[in-house]
Amino acid sequence: MADSSFDIVSKVERMEADNALNQASKEIDQRYDFKNVGADISWSGESIVMKANSEERVKAVLDVFESKLIKRGISLKSLEASEPKASGKEYRIDAALKQGIDQENAKKISKLIRDEGPKSVKSQIQGDELRVSSKSRDDLQSVIALVKGADLPIDVQFTNYR
Repeated sequence: MADSSFDIVSKVERMEADNALNQASKEIDQRYDFKNVGADISWSGESIVMKANSEERVKAVLDVFESKLIKRGISLKSLEASEPKASGKEYRIDAALKQGIDQENAKKISKLIRDEGPKSVKSQIQGDELRVSSKSRDDLQSVIALVKGADLPIDVQFTNYR
């Protein structure tokens, strides 16, 4: 019998993030506490730029955006936001959505599977994802449960289960 396998990836669907950003933008336009503070949130290439005329207001914009991400099912582990910084008369926060598993985290996950997972399971790093394979599908299910239960610094999804 051939090996069964699945991939562990860390991806954020751009459309969902776009929807969250649009919802946050609408809420910022409508809310009374954001009136006349120059609050704005928008894409700038692959990053997200939040602006307002005070540090508290720009943090509130970030808070609104984070709540919209959660509602759209995107983990906050995928959002990497900078500290508010003054830029002329306004404060800005630049944020990016993390895509892919970096080498360090891939090695951590691989070590976790090797140490605590079933012995028949093999994992290998392939670029920015991790391929896990085994003859037993039950072993793969237990690895998925193990990785879900681990406190990882990144958000992971499981794809190509076959």
